[in-house]
Amino acid sequence: MSIFIIGEIGINHNGDVNLAKKLIKAAKKAGADAVKFQKRTIELVYTKENLKSLRDSPWGKTVEEQKRGLELNEKEYDEINKLCNDIKITWFASCWDLESLKFIKKYNCIYNKIASPMLTNYELINEVAKEGKHTFVSTGMHTMEEIEKVLDIFKKFNCPHELMHAVSTYPMKIEDANLNMIKTLKNKFKCNVGYSGHEVGRAVSVAAAALGISSLERHITLDRTLYGSDQAASLEIGGFQLMINYIRAVEKAMGDGKKVILEEEKKNRKKLQPIKNK
Repeated sequence: MSIFIIGEIGINHNGDVNLAKKLIKAAKKAGADAVKFQKRTIELVYTKENLKSLRDSPWGKTVEEQKRGLELNEKEYDEINKLCNDIKITWFASCWDLESLKFIKKYNCIYNKIASPMLTNYELINEVAKEGKHTFVSTGMHTMEEIEKVLDIFKKFNCPHELMHAVSTYPMKIEDANLNMIKTLKNKFKCNVGYSGHEVGRAVSVAAAALGISSLERHITLDRTLYGSDQAASLEIGGFQLMINYIRAVEKAMGDGKKVILEEEKKNRKKLQPIKNK
């Protein structure tokens, strides 16, 4: 089974639907299987106190102005949906609240995503599981016990799912990657496991591909120097395409683990073995 590669646009569009469209087209050209967005209802996700606090951004001086500036509206999502259908790339979103989940539902996306910060939002997780769509579940910042509780919900509703190993630092230090957790999660929960990477560069993600992941998600951007908390942990499109090429090469190289002597090897054996070994 080929690794399902997701270009995480998230909020790297900075509230600009034209930038979002450029990222969608670039992800498609790079060879991604899907692109993913993040959807929030600001007043449901953040407290009033938090929204009133100060934060400089292109949209104003408060957290509320910044958060609202990063959101796309229904007309803009209509444009995103049309473009993805036109160029034949799958899209979906990680919804951070019930209103956002209801909003995204109108687009009939075939996947859902539970972002790491939402892993203990059981009301949201129950509603996602009830939809019965294949759901990617990121595991950053949470314990094995908390992960197990979430999976119990998905099993209760017979909702297809897979975990994604993640370390929720932005950007993540390479020494914090702990890729062996992919094996641990597989062995513990007996399900497919992907990798959601927040590191700089491509090496860790390519290494994850060799550990038998089912999916891979990386944030993408047109320019890592753009405004935004996720930009530094993102891959620019050239790097994203290179990573995909490396991963597809790794998939070809893995083989089935059975010892086979190739015809070319047989010829080389005749030529290269010393006489006394023949």
